[in-house]
Amino acid sequence: MSGSSKLPWPEPESDPEPGPEPWPESDPEPDPTPEGLDPGGEVEVWAAGGVVSRSGGSPQILVVHRPRYDDWSLPKGKLDEGESLRDAALREVLEETGFACRAGAPAGEARYIDARGRAKAVLYFEMTVESGRFEPNDEVDEIRWLAPEAAAALLSYAHDADLVAAWAASFGPGSAPTMSP
Repeated sequence: MSGSSKLPWPEPESDPEPGPEPWPESDPEPDPTPEGLDPGGEVEVWAAGGVVSRSGGSPQILVVHRPRYDDWSLPKGKLDEGESLRDAALREVLEETGFACRAGAPAGEARYIDARGRAKAVLYFEMTVESGRFEPNDEVDEIRWLAPEAAAALLSYAHDADLVAAWAASFGPGSAPTMSP
């Protein structure tokens, strides 16, 4: 890495812009697909969401409270027919939080048995907020921006907490990606 950047990838050697983008413009690998992630077809329900981060000195992760379940979770939801995982993640984060985001690389995957006994998989993407404002709604009545460790402690489900901890650890101490608030 050059300079004082704490991005998890090298900066371009001759970047005419004054600063690096928080995420690369395009991923070198194609977006994951349910078929590619589950070639045997064991997953019955596919969902996607975001590990939405910001920096105001120290990195923070967005967590949402869902009154229907009285739980704390990462923003996520099921795919619509024909929708890509990335598009579903962006749509669900927007619907639940009011934030239009920019999606980066996949941040991790959670697999579990849902309340109806179905095999469910959720693919999360790294995200930064581009615009928007949170308004309480039927799906989410409260949000919190927390340090990754505090977010992991508040999250209601071990698979969410484990994902946040692994995501934060993948960048090393104090080097999680950042964005302007």
